[in-house]
This record gives sequence, structure tokens and C-alpha cells, in this order.
Amino acid sequence: MEYFYNRKMIIFIICILVLILAYKFYSPFVEKQACIDSNAATPAIRFEDGVDYVKVSPINAFLIQFLNIAGVGPIFGPILGALYGPIALVWIILGNIIGGAVHDYFSGVLSIKEDGKSLPEIAGHYLNKYFKGVMLLFTAMLLFFVGVVFIMSPAGLISNLDVFKDTFFSNNQFWVVTILAYYFLATLLPIDKIITKLYPAFGILMVVMTLSILIALFISAPRLPAITDIFAYFDHSNHLAHELLNRGPDSPPVWPLLFVTITCGAISGFHSTQAPIIARCLTNEKYIRPVYYGAMLAEGVVAAVWALAGIAAFPGGYAELKALIDQGGPGLVVNQISTTYLGSIGGIMAILAVAIFPITSGDTAFRALRLTIVDAFKIHQSMKNRLLVSIPILLIAYFMTKVNFSLIWRYFAFSNMLLSTSVLWLATKYLFDKKTFHWIVSLPAIAGTSLTVAYIMTSEIGLGLPASANDPIGIGCAVVCLVLLTIWHKKKY
Repeated sequence: MEYFYNRKMIIFIICILVLILAYKFYSPFVEKQACIDSNAATPAIRFEDGVDYVKVSPINAFLIQFLNIAGVGPIFGPILGALYGPIALVWIILGNIIGGAVHDYFSGVLSIKEDGKSLPEIAGHYLNKYFKGVMLLFTAMLLFFVGVVFIMSPAGLISNLDVFKDTFFSNNQFWVVTILAYYFLATLLPIDKIITKLYPAFGILMVVMTLSILIALFISAPRLPAITDIFAYFDHSNHLAHELLNRGPDSPPVWPLLFVTITCGAISGFHSTQAPIIARCLTNEKYIRPVYYGAMLAEGVVAAVWALAGIAAFPGGYAELKALIDQGGPGLVVNQISTTYLGSIGGIMAILAVAIFPITSGDTAFRALRLTIVDAFKIHQSMKNRLLVSIPILLIAYFMTKVNFSLIWRYFAFSNMLLSTSVLWLATKYLFDKKTFHWIVSLPAIAGTSLTVAYIMTSEIGLGLPASANDPIGIGCAVVCLVLLTIWHKKKY
């Protein structure tokens, strides 16, 4: 039995080793293409204002960036993705290294090279005013949806704690209003008043919570997947593949749904909206790689742990996991896993920690939305103007919490993927201009474009074409993108 469980650990250990090797060997190659200048004065030095442009140490910057991007996404998304089985772990690791970490890195590079500006302003500089308008629309939409999702999800987690059962604190609306009140303060106050003081400690809390869940799974989980389970995915005659990997007649197709379901942890456009916050705080360009690329790899570890939990934690396998999700969403799964494997006290602490993380992304989402709006319309950063921008946003957000969570999440997932693809194309233009190796971003951009187009063509919120159209649409879109990219490059460079 001991040998059985040791062998089962191999898949996760390999995943972590691959992430470490990627940072050691691939990230320096990516950095080399970006033309980093460690002698250049950063925006934090040139524009220090005590509100948004504030010097922050690289360690604190890493922990803040980690919390900014690692909200509920790398927990809820991988739990939903666990319905697809161990193939979800493959997507998280490969998507993170090739797509997400590169995307986050160049989001930081572009912002710090452009005075800490928001993405739409950068798009206007490198491309044109039309692309700037599109980026402004989708950046604002995504930030708003993220803020709303990160009000609803932590409020639901906290109000459903057993310790609050049948008390005033089990009222979901109480927590919605409380979280909104905190967002109001965090959106308005200088970054060094709340965020730089609390977030490093919250970042350490996330590390401890993730490790606790992982250790508990290795000790007690009944269904830890082995490497052979991934290969079983390709063997439709294997019973384990049918059970673990959702191969039943009602199972959704892996392409493109798995890649849209698990975005945070693999690749997420939301992360690019957070890039200007830390780009205005770094004191040297050489810190971009450990802060941005490193934080994304760390989020990949969190996502892999929760995907593993969804796959391994339930004796009933896929059927039990799906029943829990249908009953109470991924929040109920978090509750069940935490209390089962960490006990009542440990479970409450883990659930509170999971509730804190989306709050730390929700407040920076609304803060980033304020920055995006004031950058776009050249609004002076006085307290009065910050109030005039922030109050209407938060009021609308409150009323949006009345809308069905699953509907908000679907639009969030789509806009997330669309924005990440747009940023990769923007980074492609940047590397074209630098005359360096653009394929590190252009190939993920092609894949992201194919995925996004296939999803919107076949999903319920899109054109609703038959699922059988996914493959030809995706392949056709990839070919067109590759041809257009080649023509564009030869024509202009």
C-alpha cells in the first residue's frame, strides 16, 4: 500500500519540478528577448507620488503580485477543471509555462517600459487608437466582472461556514456589503496604506494553506492519480479513463472548454490588468522576471494543488465531485475538502484563507479599473476625482451581485481569454520592434486566438454552433493567424 501511494505522488512531483526548471532555464531566455535595462530609472523613481507610484521592495512586490493575481480563480477554476481528470494538470503546467508566465512577464515589461500605464494606453502606443478602444472596452469589462465575482464568491464562502450557521453572520448580504466597504477604502487609499502592509502576510498565508491541503491529500486522499492515468485519457477502452476523465455521453469536450474553465493558474488576461499596479512600484527592471514570471509560476502550484484535490479527494470520483458542484458550486467543494482533510478548526482556517484571496484580487481589480479610467480620460488623481470614479463603479457592482453567479463566471472566462490573447499579440508587436525572437509570444497568441474563436462560435453565450465544429474552426483560425503573421512580419520588418 505504501508503494502504491508513493507511486501516485509522482505526477504532482513532476509538475512542480517542471515549473522550477521553467523558471531556471526558460524564463532567462524570455527575459533576454525583452531587452531589459537594469540601469533605467523606473516609473516608481521618476513619478513617485505617494498614492500609486510608491517604491516597494522586490520581495513584497512578489507577494503583492501573487495575491493580486491569485484570487479565487486558481482554486475554483481547477476544481471545475478536475471534472476532466488528470489532463487538467497537464494544461495547468504547460499553459502556465508557455502561455501564462510569458503573458504576465510581458504585461509587466510593457507597463514598466511605458511609465506604468494601463494596457489600453500601451495598445494605443504600439498599435493604433482602434485597438486601444477595443482593449479599453475589454479591460474595463474584465476588471468589473472580476470585482463582482470576487465579491460574490468570498461572501458565499464565509456565510456558509458551519460556525456561522443560524446566526446573523450567515447572511450573505451582510458579507457582500462588508466586502464592498473594504473595496471602497482599498480603491481610494494610497497603495502603501493597506495593500503593501497586509498583502505580504496574506501571501504567506496562501503558501501555508496550499501546503497544508497538499500534505493532507498525500496522506489521506483515496484517488491520487498516477502518470498512467494521463495516458489512459487516450485509451477509451480503459474504465479508469471513463471515470476520472469524464468520458461519458454527457461529458463536455476538452477542446475548448477545459482551456476556458481553467484560466487562472494557466493563462489569465486578468493578470495583465494588475500589471500596472506593481509596475508603478518596482525600483529596477531586473525585478520584472522574479516578480511577474515568478508569481505566475507560484499561482500554477496553487492551481495544480486544487486540481489534484478535485481529482483525488472524493471516493466517489467524478460522480461525487460533479454532484457537489451541482449542489453548491466549487465553494462547497472547497468547504468539503478543507473540513474533511484538515479537521473542523483547520477547515475553517483554510476556508477563511480561501475567502481572503479573492478579496485581495477584488480590491486591486477595482483599483486597476480606476487607474484604467483615469489614464484613458486623463483625469487628475485628486481625492474628489477618485471618489467620482469609484463610487458609481462600486454601486453598480453591488446590484450586479444579484445576478446569477454562473452567468457572470461564463462572461468572465470568455473576456479573460480574449484579453490574454490580445496582450500576447501586443507583446508580439513589441518583440517585432525589438527584432528579437517573437515566437515565444506569437505562438501562444495563435493558440489563444484559435481557442477564443472556437469557444465563442460553439458556446451558449456565443453563436451556439455544434460542438463538432470546434476542431475545424480552431485549426482553420490557427492557419489564418500564422499566414497573416508571416505576411505582416515580412511586410513591415
